[in-house]
Amino acid sequence: MSLLPFSAQSCARSCGEKFNTCSCHATCESLKDCCADYKQFCLDIEPHSGSLLGGTDFKILNATFEQNINLACRFNSEILTEGYVDESGVGHCITPLLYESGWIPFEVSTDGVNYDRSGRWLSVHHSKLSPVYKIIFGNATQWQYYGTPNVSGDLKMIWMSSLIKAERVNIELWDLSIYLSAEWKYLYTVGRDVPNSGVFSFTPQIAENSYSFWDLGSMRVSPSTKPDGARDVNALWSGAYAIAWHLEEAFRKDSAGWALDKCIKWDKEEKAMPNFLTEITDCPCTLAQARADTGKFHTDYGCDIEAGSLCVYHPGAVHCVRAIQGSPEYGAGQQCCYDSTGAQVLTGDSIGGSTPDRGHDWGEPPYKKPPRVPGFSHWKYDVISFYYCCLWSDNCKYYFTHRPSSDCRTYRPPRAAAVLGDPHFMTFDGVTFTFNGKGEYSLVHSSDFELSVQGRTEPMKFENGTVAMATRLSSVAMREKDSDVIEVRLRDQVDELQVLMNQQVLSFSEQKWIDLKGVFVFSPKPTDVTVMFPSGTGVEVRAGGGVMTLTVLQPHDLQNHTQGLLGTMNDDPEDDFTSSNGVIIPLNSSAQDIFTYCAGWAITNETSLFTYDSTHLLNEYYYAPKHDPSFIPNFSVTEDPEDPLLEPALNLCAGEGASFCKYDTLSMRSLEQGNATLLAYRSHTSTKKALEPVQSCGWLSPPNHGQKEGTLYLEGATVTFSCNSGYRLYGSQERTCQADGKWSGQDTHCVADNTLAIVLGSVGAVLALVVMVIAIVVYTKKQKNLQCHMILQK
Repeated sequence: MSLLPFSAQSCARSCGEKFNTCSCHATCESLKDCCADYKQFCLDIEPHSGSLLGGTDFKILNATFEQNINLACRFNSEILTEGYVDESGVGHCITPLLYESGWIPFEVSTDGVNYDRSGRWLSVHHSKLSPVYKIIFGNATQWQYYGTPNVSGDLKMIWMSSLIKAERVNIELWDLSIYLSAEWKYLYTVGRDVPNSGVFSFTPQIAENSYSFWDLGSMRVSPSTKPDGARDVNALWSGAYAIAWHLEEAFRKDSAGWALDKCIKWDKEEKAMPNFLTEITDCPCTLAQARADTGKFHTDYGCDIEAGSLCVYHPGAVHCVRAIQGSPEYGAGQQCCYDSTGAQVLTGDSIGGSTPDRGHDWGEPPYKKPPRVPGFSHWKYDVISFYYCCLWSDNCKYYFTHRPSSDCRTYRPPRAAAVLGDPHFMTFDGVTFTFNGKGEYSLVHSSDFELSVQGRTEPMKFENGTVAMATRLSSVAMREKDSDVIEVRLRDQVDELQVLMNQQVLSFSEQKWIDLKGVFVFSPKPTDVTVMFPSGTGVEVRAGGGVMTLTVLQPHDLQNHTQGLLGTMNDDPEDDFTSSNGVIIPLNSSAQDIFTYCAGWAITNETSLFTYDSTHLLNEYYYAPKHDPSFIPNFSVTEDPEDPLLEPALNLCAGEGASFCKYDTLSMRSLEQGNATLLAYRSHTSTKKALEPVQSCGWLSPPNHGQKEGTLYLEGATVTFSCNSGYRLYGSQERTCQADGKWSGQDTHCVADNTLAIVLGSVGAVLALVVMVIAIVVYTKKQKNLQCHMILQK
């Protein structure tokens, strides 16, 4: 904390700091101790996010500027863009073209020299943007197949005209160049000085020779007052796509032949590049596993069963996921697709099979350079080549040689632990218990992986507002290594969650997915938050029924490396009650003894990851003991036959989770509370079931000159084989995947009938020759024995 005289305590160049008598930290607004000029120098903006391609015009809120000043904006301390002040005195900045996603710091100067005001801008992967903020093609298929047989006509594009601050605009084509570095380059203008109506159509023409070989690019709409190809100006972009419509005459005459040439050239280039396939993670075996393993995999937006997407690049699939993290050395990605039965679709069986990616679609830190640039590296290394080999020509064999599906033989599903209700704990090894202490505790800690997940509990209240002798989980804070600290907590509004990054509130009003330092956060709605770390650890937080439900997913790598209230993950439940000093108490310990054990996992202010941004939190948790010894809960509930709530509670609380449901219903006097606990328990049970290990025997190929029936390769699955006419089957006609991960039977082959006759004839001749040789040898031996016998007689 800086000790400066009050007169010098300005927030200029000091955002994030706490002074002696005021603060420039993000918590100052809720603590009501902000310095007087906080809003002028620590900037809030709208919108706060947009495409990494740049061009967004954002306004600076809660600050006014004189119109004659030289307003300049600087991003990442190096990229300068234009700013301006509108007629209302509101300052604006234009975002630059970036090659990374996540929070980008920016500074603002009012004299072009001193950049003493600061804020942050969220750079977003273009495909994750709302359609409102990008150019949309009227018929995407027509755009990307233009010039192939039977595809022609006018092309149409639409955009939100109000996002371009101009009456007339230029329509430009830009090209993506990726070699040692990534760069978007202006090619030429398609429409000049056209009305900013939000609609533009044109009849494509073959480009000049110097441009026509560029086949990967993006459309841009920008003010016509700006020079052609001007960078970092107010603009909207289409995102990357295959520029079929302007390719050379050879493409229009024979698109398949042209594409094959490109495909073969790509094949040669791939053979010269490093092999990334050996370091990518294997796919989950089933759709259920893929959707449940939220620490390692996330929905591929191009093939999403919940959004009803068409899976254009994966016909036959209903849902695909992508590995969240890129591979360690090359930043490569993994994609896994599944059919309507929940089985993985493999490229060996279908063009719609799962394909790995040399360039991870979502990029990989530190971004900026290929193959780690979000989106664009993937298009350059993986998508445009798919057009060459599979979509513009029928030569997928080249593509799938370099992008074969990964099966699931080495996939290890994570283990799940949970905290739910008021609150009940379910450890990684399956131990269940209730702990109603008040305080802040270590839920999961791993020194080896530098992972920490902490939980805060607070007393619950009855409907009349009085305090109950039970608690609920109210906040969870977490970090892995040097990642940003993420905290998820219950808001004052019923069943809504608030997310903080390094003690600053994150807004998901514009984006549902946010890339942060060493962590990703996904929040599709105010009740759901998922946090994903590089280790593969996933933390799911859900709000419902007035309480918070927590699920922690731990990858197999953390086996024997965890401790805390969620237990020691080692397949041995007997040591789950291991205290912070290594003492183990029995699983059948009394509720009071378990309470005492849990209290020992209280954290300290020095190890706390929590935010204390209100007087209540400061008094109740920061200045108070981390475990409140004065709060003694009810350790059990009485089932009184005279209690009018008992019968409906027993009717509600049946089957799995009944004991927790009954406990919460009677202790909180609420059927709604009990039902919420029951649903949370069953959801956790479903997650554990989905993540049960599945044995895979791996892909089986059809025999040459034959076919196979069956594309499921998991335990119990059977694959049958047959041969074409004129061929006879040798080996096993049917093979079954066994519990040991091996196929039953023998390898299957189809042998031509005439080949068989030749083989049999050859075998007969060889046998006859062998018989003759044996007869000669026997005859020779007899003659020698006869001669020896005659000599002995003489």
